[in-house]
Amino acid sequence: MNRPIAVVTGASAGIGEATARRLAAEGFHVVLGARRVDRLKVIADEIGGTAAELDVTSAASVESFLDAVPAANVLVNNAGGARGLATVAEGDEAHWRWMWETNVLGTLRVTKGLLPKLIASGDGHVVTVTSIAAYEAYDNGSGYTSAKHAQSALHRTLRGELLGQPVRVTEILPGMVETDFSVNRFDGDVDRAAAVYQGVTPLTADDVADVIAFAVTRPSHVNLDQIVLKPRAQASASRVHRT
Repeated sequence: MNRPIAVVTGASAGIGEATARRLAAEGFHVVLGARRVDRLKVIADEIGGTAAELDVTSAASVESFLDAVPAANVLVNNAGGARGLATVAEGDEAHWRWMWETNVLGTLRVTKGLLPKLIASGDGHVVTVTSIAAYEAYDNGSGYTSAKHAQSALHRTLRGELLGQPVRVTEILPGMVETDFSVNRFDGDVDRAAAVYQGVTPLTADDVADVIAFAVTRPSHVNLDQIVLKPRAQASASRVHRT
């Protein structure tokens, strides 16, 4: 295989799918990982990539997935998500556990497992999609914001630990992006999810994918450490202008 290989987690929909499609257009062979294998296979067939089942909350699943990756130039840690909007006083431990397993330990498992191949490529790149919730805290969001803060700290630590190695490290911190994120957060409540974006033109998954593609296609000596992107109508996690 002559094309460089990009691994994208959470690639069955939303930002992950858009990123897989965009990186394929940029000349990468994309290995797509997610739990929804049927959906993955459709996307992989359309872009000439490889689909493999991946549950980042399972160490065994991650190990099996990585065994199927022959080499890697780029890793996009995109798998993650939120559950609920509870106060600290009413925090659901099951929701917290899922968010930390997915966003933090999932990123650790995949990154740790793929680092040897990224280093061996001679020009590797770790991209982690966190959120503006990685540097802001907001009411009713402590489970998600704490997980994203931790994921961001994990990722940023790599910047120093990999100094001198041929691997770049980029954190992508999106604001409001209209995907199935809110539907999942609210347990499939489509109306409640739609209300999040009412009166706002949010970012799209393609907007975020464009930024990821820009970062990984810079010359190898250029490291874009952090990229924050929000809709024009959003100043912070809790300050949004609605028409």
